[in-house]
Amino acid sequence: MRADMQGCSFGVGSQYVELAAEVFSLLADATRVRIILALGEGEQSVSALAETVGKSPTAVSQHLAKLRWGRIVRTRQDGTRVFYSLVDEHARNLVTQAVFQAQHAVDDPPAHHGAHPSRDGDAS
Repeated sequence: MRADMQGCSFGVGSQYVELAAEVFSLLADATRVRIILALGEGEQSVSALAETVGKSPTAVSQHLAKLRWGRIVRTRQDGTRVFYSLVDEHARNLVTQAVFQAQHAVDDPPAHHGAHPSRDGDAS
């Protein structure tokens, strides 16, 4: 078990519950989920992210500003270009788990459970 999960014993009275809810609200947008997934592959510029997620650079910049405010992404400037990256792996893990949960609602069995025959007989 990973060290950061071993000490996880937060209860309903944890001081972090409200902040955790704010993190979920920040991630409750399909474009932001796509941005987190894209940044999971590594640092990217706004224009590269915009192309990857299929949105305008202006829209992506607005989403990135919210993610930066929530301390989910950070920036690095190189001349006139700004590059974005994830602050840590936690947002990527949250998004990954949410996608896995979504697979449970659609696929039986979900693809992340391994190579099982799909409904139409092809390997997943």
